[in-house]
Amino acid sequence: MAAGFAGYLEILRARHATRLLAGTLVGRLPNATAAIAIVLFVRAEGGTYSLAGALAAVYGVANAVGQPVLGRLVDLHGQPRVQLPAALAAALAMTVFALTGIEPPVLAGTAVAVAGLFAPPLEGGLRALWPAVLRRDDQVHTAYAMDAVAQEIMFTVGPLLVTLCVSLWSAQAALVVLNVLGVLGALSVVCSPPSRAWRSAPREAHWLGALRSPGLLALLGAFLFVGVALGSITVAAVPYADEHGGDAVYGWLMAALGLGALVGGAVYGARQWSGAPERRLRVLVALLAVCYLPLTLMPGVVAMVLLAALSGVFLAPCIACAFIIVDRHAPAGTVTEAFSWLVTTITVGASVGTGLAGPVVQTGGALWGFALPGAAGAVSLLVLLATGRALSAPVGRAVVAASSENDPNRAVEPRLSSGDRA
Repeated sequence: MAAGFAGYLEILRARHATRLLAGTLVGRLPNATAAIAIVLFVRAEGGTYSLAGALAAVYGVANAVGQPVLGRLVDLHGQPRVQLPAALAAALAMTVFALTGIEPPVLAGTAVAVAGLFAPPLEGGLRALWPAVLRRDDQVHTAYAMDAVAQEIMFTVGPLLVTLCVSLWSAQAALVVLNVLGVLGALSVVCSPPSRAWRSAPREAHWLGALRSPGLLALLGAFLFVGVALGSITVAAVPYADEHGGDAVYGWLMAALGLGALVGGAVYGARQWSGAPERRLRVLVALLAVCYLPLTLMPGVVAMVLLAALSGVFLAPCIACAFIIVDRHAPAGTVTEAFSWLVTTITVGASVGTGLAGPVVQTGGALWGFALPGAAGAVSLLVLLATGRALSAPVGRAVVAASSENDPNRAVEPRLSSGDRA
């Protein structure tokens, strides 16, 4: 296992790797913190929670629409020509929102929608770059796991940065500062040699783009319900926290969920796995669903925090494994778009889960709310089982990291000296 963790250091020592990972995380801060930053700003401006929630939802929907569209443009025109203008447009729109406030609401909603629509697909772009930077398949797979872990760190640190900016300056300043940082992060990525040199493989003209892959559609269908689980658990934890200590307990539960995912992802990526990732994903999703079930016991706070950490352990491994499957099933020339579709699907699922959990909790309390994540995980597993034939037949390309076009999609399955690895 120690040798496995050394693989992370090996990746970070690779030329450009640290810059790309750090730049991507910083560039995604505005997107990762948008919901909490918008809510805090609206409340500081004297707006209602309803308006705050509506504006956050507008951003989320626009972002879900924009990611695959911008991802396709990246595949067609390269990263610098799309990522940086998109980052500038998103930052400008959010700055307009910060300076004009919540009146009139139509202007506020338009600005927030533009900011969400143009949030650059840095996440998918980074995964398209890993094969060109790391060269070896086993390193690429470890990088995918490290990427999933880094996301958990970002989603933990990001809200803390928002609250720090608000306490030191104001909610308005927090919006502006985070978006300036986002532009700087995107600039760091697109000015790097790997980003400037990257070109997608020649693609067949097709209006469906990445979505013409049956295996990718199957994966997206399964991860829609993973997103539902994530969204529902954040709502279910609210009434439990209200009965056991309030906001501080809710914060501990969410932090434990992220910590569990971080630890699980780090351990998963530290070892090499044999066998097809599609089969492995079914096991991981089953374990994810099972680990949600103990939350329905609703014990005391300390035990509940431990159960929350347990429920997150298999989340990052599921996502890391999904990255490899996207890589295997994305049609040639659509890799950034395909990764962006995965981001969009999880986002939409989380929104559905949040909306579904509200009335469930209202009717049946926290118990039924905590039953939703396990049920959603079970449905995700059923989707994977029902679509096994589509998932077992990759598009027909595998990772060839050092190709002339730096595109990671080539043959049926990457073959390594000790078997297939994730």
